Amino acid sequence: MSRFPRFGAQPKIKVTKTGPAEVPYVDYKDVENLRRMMSPNGKIYGRKRLQTSALEQRMVARAIKQARFMGLLPYTSATL
Repeated sequence: MSRFPRFGAQPKIKVTKTGPAEVPYVDYKDVENLRRMMSPNGKIYGRKRLQTSALEQRMVARAIKQARFMGLLPYTSATL
């Protein structure tokens, strides 16, 4: 039986990277990973689904919003 029976098997997504001073961050240009953190309708998944801490979830949300503003990710599912 899978760990996520309702959603099927889901790979663990590496959320944060470390910068030169070992400071964690989420890259807004990494569109493929950010797209996996969103539902097909364009909503950002919650902390329980992504298994992130509160700090990481804020960084994920900020990165997705930056990518949307830059035009790298869509706001709605009409263009997904």
